Amino acid sequence: MFGTGRRSTILCAISQLLCVFLCSFANANTEYYRHIIFDNSLESDAYYYSDGRASAPSTLQLEHGRLPVSHDLFFTPPNALRLTWRSAPNGGWEASVRAMNFRNREMKFDGDTLYLWCYSPAEVEGDDLPLVRLSDANQNFSLPLALGKFQSRIPARKWLQIPIPLSAFRSGSIRSFQPNRTARILFSQSAADDQEHTLIIDDVKIDAAVAAASVSGEAASLPAPQNVTARGYERHIDISWEPINSPELQNYVIYRSVDGRKFLPVGIQEPGINRFSDFLGRTGVTATYKVAASDRRYRFSASSNAASATTKTMSDDELLTMLQEACFRYYWEGAHPLSGTTLENIPGDDRIVATGASGFGIMALIVGVNRGFITRDQGLDRMVKIVSFLERAPRYHGVWSHFMDGSTAKTLPVFDMFDDGGDLVETAFLMEGLLAARQYFNGPGERERDLCFRITHLWETVEWDWYQRSPQSRALYWHYSPDWSWYINHQITGFNECMIVYLLAIASPTHAVPAELYYSGWANGIGGGKDYINGHTYFGIKLDVGPGTGGPLFFTDYSYMGFDPRGIRDRFTDYFLNNRNIAQINLAYCIHNPGGYEGYGANFWGLTASDGADGYLPHEPTPRLDDGTMTFTGALSSFPYTPEASMRMFKHVYRDLGDRIWGVYGPRDAINLTEDWDSPIFMGLNQAPIPVMIENYRTGLIWKLFMSNPEIKPMLEEIGFKPDGVETHN
Repeated sequence: MFGTGRRSTILCAISQLLCVFLCSFANANTEYYRHIIFDNSLESDAYYYSDGRASAPSTLQLEHGRLPVSHDLFFTPPNALRLTWRSAPNGGWEASVRAMNFRNREMKFDGDTLYLWCYSPAEVEGDDLPLVRLSDANQNFSLPLALGKFQSRIPARKWLQIPIPLSAFRSGSIRSFQPNRTARILFSQSAADDQEHTLIIDDVKIDAAVAAASVSGEAASLPAPQNVTARGYERHIDISWEPINSPELQNYVIYRSVDGRKFLPVGIQEPGINRFSDFLGRTGVTATYKVAASDRRYRFSASSNAASATTKTMSDDELLTMLQEACFRYYWEGAHPLSGTTLENIPGDDRIVATGASGFGIMALIVGVNRGFITRDQGLDRMVKIVSFLERAPRYHGVWSHFMDGSTAKTLPVFDMFDDGGDLVETAFLMEGLLAARQYFNGPGERERDLCFRITHLWETVEWDWYQRSPQSRALYWHYSPDWSWYINHQITGFNECMIVYLLAIASPTHAVPAELYYSGWANGIGGGKDYINGHTYFGIKLDVGPGTGGPLFFTDYSYMGFDPRGIRDRFTDYFLNNRNIAQINLAYCIHNPGGYEGYGANFWGLTASDGADGYLPHEPTPRLDDGTMTFTGALSSFPYTPEASMRMFKHVYRDLGDRIWGVYGPRDAINLTEDWDSPIFMGLNQAPIPVMIENYRTGLIWKLFMSNPEIKPMLEEIGFKPDGVETHN
């Protein structure tokens, strides 16, 4: 029998091991992208993150100025890159492949060797292979290396992995080149043999030398994935399995059979995601699936059990439930495993959880419980985990920071060094979700009573009045930092996504601000300021309040996921009708399509903020802030306002674009058909409004819950909200 000290030591060791295990699981996504430069293309014809050019008489085959995608030949399914060139005397060509640069990805690779898999339909001698260079995240570059130096020839019709030590790449720049911060690999003309050659290039990565492909054909030590299931929907089949938690896991490989006998690889999935969406494009298709695990040396486990499903015709209600469940999974399966809170984006930096998106995720969690996607006990367990995390997280006069580390709860200054304190807007979004949860998980059981008590304590300890700065201030301020004080100095004024901040600040039972602040702050001046009152007509639709043509559509979602704007008005407008007009203006703009962007129309609309092909932009119906990027949450979160138009958009997106954008968490964040670009990420702020606002359209659930909080009705009366149709006076 162990003594007390011995037992304590063992328990501590077990706890540390558990933490290491869970943290490694949480960082599976980040770890994957610390190695992968290219695995597959989301775009079907040409890889967006590539480019090339040729100088005659040399030639290089390109599609839209980019490298073509090979679908018939690949090493990791479902595609690879096709490099076809002819090197002629007095000519030249170059082609480059960039590492996919999504939000919060650090271009920093772990390993000492560059690996790439190559295949050629015909034998290529080493001297005829291209030169290769690397360019790092600071645009410093290496001297060229002859690929043939590392591979004497590429045999015909055989996949071959070429390893190149990073130490072989010497700087060709005036500054130091950092190979572990590689952002681009460049191929260029070598020997001018004036012959056409083709290389299929796949699975380009940086890894340790011991991660070279196994040549013995030995099986991986990884176990076969267990409990594979398949579920058919209208145009796709969803496959899931139990996770394999091993640092040696590189990816899962999914195999499909349509005859029950011959299984072909159709895709891969990175560690940390135990689900795959196979878009088949039509109803009445039966498919059978198996899943295998691949380690970093490309040794495969045994195949899993087989699972079959059939696509089927679905009603509109069934389609909406399908969409809600898929988006809900971002907040259930994709949440941080230690804190239960919401990751900023997937893929992304797996440390970063977002406060506002976590509030949205709580509302999505409620939808999931109410729809039966998970049980009430499962939802309660998750809520307890989230609240426990929030209780230990740093707070700045009761206000949480914008971003936190999901493991340690430490504040993360993601945007800049000044953003290291309280964020009142993100806190309001979080509290919007917590207050809805307080009303939902309000059963007589001890655990639910305890949860309600703890949420109430969090609610009552938010010091909204501190963010007024002084009793004389006529507005609330967005940020406060103990190191920088009010340095950011951003007043929350004018029509935007922040109405909920003022509603909650006035409703607070312990740290309330005066109701007049609603008009002097939110409405930007007594009687309405220039950034609030509108009164103009666009496409025959009058807009009472809001900037320009209404702004991005997240203005109509974030504050109104909990706050029900139906049937009431303040001095200026009925916000439900005003939000409907904003959505209708957005729709009319996309039909009009002044920029001539591909795809825009009655079934492809809904401009709102997202990361586009060239970075973040608050996309809205103005030529200045419209670059052809369509963010799916725009129209899909507008169901309460424009149900027919939103359903048209959803059916088009799912049925006609599903092979490009439908994934394990529903639609990817955005698409730009003009640029032939598909977003590589799902966003925490953008997925939750879809199931929540659809639920508000279908049952009003989240609206009813939030509005049932006892602090809400008195607050609205104090501000001066009246039933719609009753004239209000200044």
